[in-house]
Amino acid sequence: MENAIEIRNLTKRFGKNTAVANLDLSIPTGSIFAFLGPNGAGKTTTIKTVMNIMTPTSGSAKILDVDSQKLSPKELMQIGYVSENHDLPLWMTVKQFLAYCKTMYPQWDDQFCQRLLKQFDLPLNKKLRDLSRGMKMKAVLVSSLAYHPKLLILDEPFSGLDPLVRQEFIDGILEITGNREWTIFISSHDIDEVERLADWVGIIDKGHFKVAEKAESLHQRFKKIEFTSDITPAAMPTIPAEWLSFQHKGRAVCFIDSAYEEPASKKKICELFPEASNITVSTLSLKEIFLTLSKQFKMMNL
Repeated sequence: MENAIEIRNLTKRFGKNTAVANLDLSIPTGSIFAFLGPNGAGKTTTIKTVMNIMTPTSGSAKILDVDSQKLSPKELMQIGYVSENHDLPLWMTVKQFLAYCKTMYPQWDDQFCQRLLKQFDLPLNKKLRDLSRGMKMKAVLVSSLAYHPKLLILDEPFSGLDPLVRQEFIDGILEITGNREWTIFISSHDIDEVERLADWVGIIDKGHFKVAEKAESLHQRFKKIEFTSDITPAAMPTIPAEWLSFQHKGRAVCFIDSAYEEPASKKKICELFPEASNITVSTLSLKEIFLTLSKQFKMMNL
């Protein structure tokens, strides 16, 4: 199976409001795919539509080669789903909750479950309603990992968690990634945390995909360029469209090249700015790339 999730022309409207518009996306099997976007971009709507929690207005989605609207218990037993708004039986203890979940998954791995419980230091005899938010999220994660799903979907899993719990949560995710048959689709605002996990990145804005590519490729083509030049504002050349966040202050020039390629990009700089000197090229973090693109999307939407 080449792709764990395939989305084609997916659209979801709520009245006159289009939350998701003609999305196309393929998530490769064995990848850890980070799904990023500002508030209201359509991330949760996309996930809920793909999971058949919502019905699409048009288009389709496949999960594990099955139409998402025709998922049977057989396919659902291979999918783990963790949401920041997970509805839990709060009257149950952690032990009761996991025992209840176990009955639905014949492939439940007791040994793996015990290892995760120990790693997360979860109190088995404590009721879910008495747990902190972080402990509740860890209990949900254990219940979603113990049966070894082929696909794990995480919707804002780090929301409201303190740094230590986030670290433990990530360690739990990394626990499963040695087996590349697992696929993880993670939507989050915590880009610094996601960057440690993801090998693929998708960025959505106002219901439209803007980026969907390998994280390595994204880091290779987005570079911060700085140099000095005596050029005057009147002599400033036309700036290429791929040069984002362009700034010229005094002799200092700075911009983000979104299509950097060695040596062609440096050659272009020298052609447009013949007097350029002290040219430096810096790698950007995923957060810096995301913020640069978000500013660009905002300008395009004005």
